[in-house]
Amino acid sequence: MIIGVSTGFEKALEIVGVGYRAELQGNTAVLNVGYSQPVHFDLPKGVEAKIDKTKIILSSIDKELLGLTAAKIRGIRKPEPYKGKGIRYADEVVRRKAGKTGVK
Repeated sequence: MIIGVSTGFEKALEIVGVGYRAELQGNTAVLNVGYSQPVHFDLPKGVEAKIDKTKIILSSIDKELLGLTAAKIRGIRKPEPYKGKGIRYADEVVRRKAGKTGVK
């Protein structure tokens, strides 16, 4: 049995950060991720999205197109290592760094 045709593939993304959120308008994902203007991301044909405020679930029968689309969305605001804000995969663990220590 072919997995892509029978069940399809899914990829989940999380949006982490104060005031960071997403919404779906037609076939466009509107992302508010800390820039001065919302980022409009047009979904390609064959990829469907279900968007909660801070969760994006992409589904498609084409695994390669799904991974490429998820990577492009993640690239809009990659998770940063100090506070962990940004768009990340649901199963991704962001390595955190210690900030500067102030000399007093």
